[in-house]
Amino acid sequence: MNKVIGGVFLSMVLMLVGCASGVKLNQVPVEDKSSSLLNADEVNAMSGKSGVTSVQTTALGDMNAGPAGVGKVVYFDYDSYTVKADAQPVVEAHAKFLGADKSRKVSLEGHTDERGGREYNLALGQKRSEAVKKSLTLLGVNEAQIDAVSFGKEKPAASGGDEEAYAKNRRVEFNYR
Repeated sequence: MNKVIGGVFLSMVLMLVGCASGVKLNQVPVEDKSSSLLNADEVNAMSGKSGVTSVQTTALGDMNAGPAGVGKVVYFDYDSYTVKADAQPVVEAHAKFLGADKSRKVSLEGHTDERGGREYNLALGQKRSEAVKKSLTLLGVNEAQIDAVSFGKEKPAASGGDEEAYAKNRRVEFNYR
């Protein structure tokens, strides 16, 4: 009987060790760029000289669409929730869009690929959506305008077991409401 209990305990310990990951989900690595923000007068003064273009907003009847001509997805590396540098223009455009109308609200929906357990993927998807939320708030968006949620691996954007499908599923989607 003791051998059976010891074997079960050893199996559980080995299973937990095998599921461990080096990703620390309690640290959101986001760069603070708040000191580089300009006020409206500075932007208007510079816009004629520097080629800065404004973000075009949608028609009033289509408040759920988000900024026109801007992507609504931020992609992530495998097992990571770091907002990559190539996603910054998308995040900045959404920050301007949300800043232009404080009544707008967005849901940031975190997703993962199919690898990993359900609980881990829900946590990773949540950290991804919170990382994008942190980036938006550092750019001046009111935290009350943003909800960060996770769907984990439950709503894949692409099916298949190859790296191309996995890469499309590791994302945060902007969903305006």
